[in-house]
Amino acid sequence: MDIRQLRYFIAIAEAPSLSSAAHRLGVAQPSLSQHVARMETELGVRLIDRSPRGSILTAEGQVLLRHAREISAAMARCEDEMRDTSGAPRGKVGFGLPPSVSMVLSVPLAETVRVELPDIRLRVVEAMSGYIKAWVADGTVDMGLIYDLQDADHFRITHVLDERLHVYSAPDNWPFETPPGTAVPLRALEPLDMILPEAAHGLRKTIESYATPLGLRLNVPIEMDAMTQIKELVARGSGHAIFSPSAVHDAVARGELVGAPITDPDMVRPVYLVSKPAFPTSRASRAVEAITLDVLRDLVRRGIWQGELRL
Repeated sequence: MDIRQLRYFIAIAEAPSLSSAAHRLGVAQPSLSQHVARMETELGVRLIDRSPRGSILTAEGQVLLRHAREISAAMARCEDEMRDTSGAPRGKVGFGLPPSVSMVLSVPLAETVRVELPDIRLRVVEAMSGYIKAWVADGTVDMGLIYDLQDADHFRITHVLDERLHVYSAPDNWPFETPPGTAVPLRALEPLDMILPEAAHGLRKTIESYATPLGLRLNVPIEMDAMTQIKELVARGSGHAIFSPSAVHDAVARGELVGAPITDPDMVRPVYLVSKPAFPTSRASRAVEAITLDVLRDLVRRGIWQGELRL
């Protein structure tokens, strides 16, 4: 196998169909099928199961995909480093962001990179923290911001920020006697109708890690992982939610939501910048990391991203 075959295989695995993969790669579909057949013959295993409903990877195909991504990413880094030995940093940098972080960071980061690092192609991918850890591990992205360090002990880790979580409601559905902005005890949330992500979601795990030791069982009639839809439901008065201020700063600015920090205990969520030390870090990645930290500090100083810096 060569690197071209591996890149073709990655495209096939990530595309919804063989024809769309061929279109993306700019090759004829029969030629792409022949590439897969040659790889299967060379390896002595089936890589793809084909059916009228489409193609799915076999277990062997999943193994090859994981290694192909690592090899392709390593080759791209090698090419970038060879081109990058002098002059301005250049090349591709993949960055994974959770949705709540992306809300506040992605736009100013992209604008700053475009102005200050014009030869770098930044690719921001939005996903839950668990997916980002997997993508950092296999080289799909060069770095990411995550909320928990479970299964991340093999990463290079920088603790950048601690966010305090708040409870949010529609202005005409504020359930407490104290006005918005005044800290609310966690126990006061127990009788409320909460709209939260499902149990496996990182935010929900953080919330439960504070509620469970107190013997609290939050009432969650609606579970929803989509942050945008949670905010809309809360703004319509359908319930209440717990978010970091960065996740809802737009809705608060528009007057759609009001909130207050949670206390007794203070509900805090750390934010970590991670990368994989086993992969050589390109100058482009180092430059993007440095700019990320600068942008993050500026957002905190201006009160756009509420949190306590740990840098």
